Amino acid sequence: MKGRLIALDHLGNREAAALMVDGQLHDLLIESDTPAAGTIYRAIADRPVKGQGGMFLKTPDGNAFLRQVKGLAPGDPLLVQVTGHAESGKAIPVTNKLLFKSRYAIVTPEAPGLNISRSIKDDDRRDALLEIAHETMEGSPFGLILRSSCAEAGADEIAEDIAAMCALAEQVLSDADGTDAEKLIDGDGPHGLAWREWSEPAQIETAAGCFEHLGILDALDTLRRADCPLGGGTLYIEPTRALVAVDINTGTDSSHAAGLKANLTAARILPQQLRLRGLGGQIVLDLAPMGKKDRRQFETTLRAAFRSDPVDTTLVGWTPLGHYELQRKRERTPLEDILG
Repeated sequence: MKGRLIALDHLGNREAAALMVDGQLHDLLIESDTPAAGTIYRAIADRPVKGQGGMFLKTPDGNAFLRQVKGLAPGDPLLVQVTGHAESGKAIPVTNKLLFKSRYAIVTPEAPGLNISRSIKDDDRRDALLEIAHETMEGSPFGLILRSSCAEAGADEIAEDIAAMCALAEQVLSDADGTDAEKLIDGDGPHGLAWREWSEPAQIETAAGCFEHLGILDALDTLRRADCPLGGGTLYIEPTRALVAVDINTGTDSSHAAGLKANLTAARILPQQLRLRGLGGQIVLDLAPMGKKDRRQFETTLRAAFRSDPVDTTLVGWTPLGHYELQRKRERTPLEDILG
């Protein structure tokens, strides 16, 4: 099957969305039991964490943790937004820099100014988008970012999206001064995220059970295994509580270039494998043997592969033992936690 297809279905009682590209599973979103990223609370400051510059907060869904906070005293109310997956036994990660994100627009209450995605290169299109932004945001104190999806969208669609996000921001900010912890907005579920983030043209499949006949359930069974084939070699991805260990083996290939070939293949598919498995945090790569002269080529390939990945990932670099380290945002719930 050529082209892009978005499948909207359920896994048991969990909402789920899958993006297929040329018949292969490219991205996957599954509802979890933890608060979704984007959820906004009126939280109550609880207790500071000395030495870390952070504060534990009370929310209706349990404790949250806010980093790098100043001038906040226990008992103070404040608005915060969930930034990622809450690990078992740990507080919900939140930020006090709210973003109101939709398909075409991101409204930024604390960052004024009008900005357009750098991926939109056409000067005439950028000028047209700026005109829409100025007209729609006239008199608003908020900032605005127009996303790359605006490149092909109609002016009315974009203007309506901006207006809706501004209205939502005004509604939420008006609730900032309450005295009790309260959930003000739920983050988008998988179907909403699919509409918001997978904006390129695609066929849409919404029939119940479509995951089965499209082969998505078979792909999920494969993702539950630690191993992933690399042609003649194998990539193993094994999450632990402290980090995600990635081991790259050449298999039966004993040629001089086998290690470099396996490492480059692994670099190209690693972002997709981490994304589909919902893995983040500290990631350590134990590479197949290759010469130090080949490290630059490996890094270039790895950097190019992560450039188009939607989850923020920092390429940290080499360790004294020759491992390569990444730091990846815990934006999604690990697949093994959801499927068991």
